[in-house]
Amino acid sequence: MIDKIALLYLRDRKILSTRSHGKTNYYLPGGKREAGETDLQCLQREIKEELAVEILSASVVYYGTFAAQADGHPDGLEVKMTCYLADFTGDPTATSEIAEVKWLTTDNTDIISAVDKLIFKDLHNKGLLK
Repeated sequence: MIDKIALLYLRDRKILSTRSHGKTNYYLPGGKREAGETDLQCLQREIKEELAVEILSASVVYYGTFAAQADGHPDGLEVKMTCYLADFTGDPTATSEIAEVKWLTTDNTDIISAVDKLIFKDLHNKGLLK
């Protein structure tokens, strides 16, 4: 199981997503936890590395945990994505890790990972995502 933390940042019923260099799919911003990191520490570090913004600790709210087949890995290897809603300071900007930042809706499920599809569906069912 691959353990990841993700930011769910919604605006106008669209969600902020990222595409890394050399990839075709878009992924929710976030990443793998480093040894000894809490969810909050991982979220803050990953989002700063990917989007050059600072997560506001007091705004962080757990949304849910989702699991699915990990993209680009052998069958049976799953990714567990623990998702948080949060606000931040600054404007999201693609850093050296990220090729593109894009706002997505459920119309874009052909360009996202299996676990992101579960998250998009859940957000859509709750009226949070187009």
